Amino acid sequence: MTPLFLAAAASSVAISPVAIDTAIPQNPSGDTASSDTVTTGVAKGRDRLDSATSTSSLKESDITKLAPRSIGDLLRDVPGIRSEAATGEGLASVSIRGLPLASSGIKFVQLQEDGLPVLEFGDIQGLGPDSLIRADLNLSQVEVIRGGSASTFASNSPGGLINFISKTGEKEGGAIALTSGLDYDQYRADFDVGGKLGDTARFHLGGFFRQGEGPRRTGYDAQRGGQVKLNVTKTFSGGYIRVYGKYLDDRSPFYDTVPVRATGTNSAPKVREVAGFDATRDMLLSRNIRSNLVLDGNNNPVVHDLAEGITTKAKSIGLESQVDVAGWTVTERFRFSGISAAFVTPFTSAFLPASQAAAQLGGAGARLAYANGPLVGQAITDPAALNGNGLLAALNILDLRVKSMRNVTNDVRASRVWEVGEGDLTTTAGFYAARQSIARDALWSTMVSDVRGDGRAALIDVTTAGGRALTQNGVYAYNLALAGGTRRRSVDVEYSVNAPFASANYHIGRVAIGASVRYDFGTARGQVFGSDLGGGRVGTVTRDIDGDGVISAPETRVGVTPLTAPAPVDYSYRYLSYSSGINFRIAEPLAVFARYSRGARANADRILFSPIVDIADGSLTTRSAAYDPVKQAELGIKYRNAGLTLNLTGFWAKAQDTNVDVVTSQIIQRDYRATGLEFEGGVRRGPFSLTAGATYTDAEITRDAVNPAVVGNTPRHQAKLIFQATPQVTTDRFSMGAVFIGTTGSYAQDTNILKAPGFVTTNAFLQVQLASRLMLGVNANNLFDTLAITTFDEAAIPASTILRARPLNGRTVSAMVRLDF
Repeated sequence: MTPLFLAAAASSVAISPVAIDTAIPQNPSGDTASSDTVTTGVAKGRDRLDSATSTSSLKESDITKLAPRSIGDLLRDVPGIRSEAATGEGLASVSIRGLPLASSGIKFVQLQEDGLPVLEFGDIQGLGPDSLIRADLNLSQVEVIRGGSASTFASNSPGGLINFISKTGEKEGGAIALTSGLDYDQYRADFDVGGKLGDTARFHLGGFFRQGEGPRRTGYDAQRGGQVKLNVTKTFSGGYIRVYGKYLDDRSPFYDTVPVRATGTNSAPKVREVAGFDATRDMLLSRNIRSNLVLDGNNNPVVHDLAEGITTKAKSIGLESQVDVAGWTVTERFRFSGISAAFVTPFTSAFLPASQAAAQLGGAGARLAYANGPLVGQAITDPAALNGNGLLAALNILDLRVKSMRNVTNDVRASRVWEVGEGDLTTTAGFYAARQSIARDALWSTMVSDVRGDGRAALIDVTTAGGRALTQNGVYAYNLALAGGTRRRSVDVEYSVNAPFASANYHIGRVAIGASVRYDFGTARGQVFGSDLGGGRVGTVTRDIDGDGVISAPETRVGVTPLTAPAPVDYSYRYLSYSSGINFRIAEPLAVFARYSRGARANADRILFSPIVDIADGSLTTRSAAYDPVKQAELGIKYRNAGLTLNLTGFWAKAQDTNVDVVTSQIIQRDYRATGLEFEGGVRRGPFSLTAGATYTDAEITRDAVNPAVVGNTPRHQAKLIFQATPQVTTDRFSMGAVFIGTTGSYAQDTNILKAPGFVTTNAFLQVQLASRLMLGVNANNLFDTLAITTFDEAAIPASTILRARPLNGRTVSAMVRLDF
């Protein structure tokens, strides 16, 4: 068998809201576990009702029905998970059970592939772990561990673990699937094949390629690329060995904020789209906004294509083995990943009435004209009527070059089951080591654009009343002008993570008691560059960046990196994690459990370029900022009988968060407390099934070292209630159903003024078996085209009534034909 981890603690798998049947992990021996046996996080299979943590699983068949447009979209359907999937196929913000989303990214949760982290830290700026994972035919299932028990399962995962498990060839044959968007432009081909390579060996090979505009209109093929994965497994008496590899080369756009108009009050805003721009289908980029001229990290002129969006390239090779030695089961996992990427996109841009924007940039009487597009050179004589919305956008173009995010991980552990008295004692000891590189350049430019959808927006030139040009082909500055030319930064830092760990679990009769411990210690070594570090470092110069011999107004605002004045990064950290739980099987269908845990998340690049790191010697000025501890308690009850499953878990969490707001660049140093209830369950009667989940959370900011005024407030983005429900009908010939996912309103910022409205999105699916091996599927995401806004960047409705919103995609309908062989 291939559990995610071996006996790190007692573990249970709660039924997923999209699957009544238990999803069984891939088993190296080819044996099939019983339909309700826990295999994740234990060395020995254990009945769900005999274990003391909360875990969910999504099977391949359920993922096919959901047809998620991104990994963040997929995770919206797991109880307890708060997933803001408004950014596209990467950089989603994800958290679990009331742990904070003070900035962006996936801080307290770890995403894994086949039991090892994709990136050691889930909130690295510019590239998230979800950017490196694709849901294709290689995927066997997704397992999710929620709550404090995850603190000792892995490093930097106090909130939970999300493991994407690959197929390993147990099943002979494969499939070919062709998918097309019916109301959006995307074409995709998937394949996989697996089987035997003799009596003791097997393989699996799979991948995909896709191309098209994507769920939102850009005016060009914004999505293009794919991946290939291969693994070969050799089994032998008492164990197995597996080698595997992955090659990913894919691009997809980042969906930044879009303008919407708000009336009403901050507590109950009435939001509507601006004329000429569909907030759920359009984005700020277009066929006319493609070229970005900047100085690269070495201060040399370079032109990049904004169509790169989030471009990820990863080459991974790994080894996994398991062997029985003298009564011990020893498991070894190793992986090396060479990762590079580009992240080119407008980021937290500003929207203003055109006449106001012109006056702010060029003074009274400033004039506007098209800088490119079909109306190039034409004057805009009535700014208030521009595109029917009268808006201009100051596009903050982030051009981030990820030179390397090389990731090396190794996890070795030994486990044994001892007969002690009338029960079984399972013990485990192991060591984890990882190295995570972060080498990147953050470059910026500022452009002026009109606000128009359908991929037809154009750049705008601004001149003064006297005729002096303030822009050059729509470019206002070759730096981040709206922030005074700051945030042009280069990072070259190596993070080391080491952790010995151990656990013991004793199961006797109806009682299971477990405890585990993990000791993390690590270092951060390297250097950073940027004028934000101060000390006389220069970040803006005058330079003929286009080489035409003339200094234009934008060329007096050219961002440079102070390469001769690096600042060191040199600090270490260490912390202890532990977890203990007890489970009592009251009766055959009923059990209760309790657990208390302490874990932490080491901070990485988010704290760089802040007063937290001393620019003289690279040490931490605030030692407590090295890691953020999380304490959690859980109390639950589980029931399973005759096709009915019900689980209810009460939770309490206390967390520290040291962070930097990516929008304002302000330091965040605060504590949080959250309590709540998590429900999930399912029922099956004949062809009909219903699964559902809901999480109620009451969260509060309990301390803030930077802004004490927010103490007592509800953390931003934290809804009181999130919920999911999936009714479906399944027969031998067809399957049809819907997935309802909803949330109540939440505050846009910690000041608790402006609220993002609650919403419910509906996904629908229909699968028809045309022949024994031929299936036709139709899937609709956001069927009713709901304007589902995850948050706003503003803290209150401004005088212009224009808000920067982050909505989910609108309705997208796709059709798939799949041939199994």
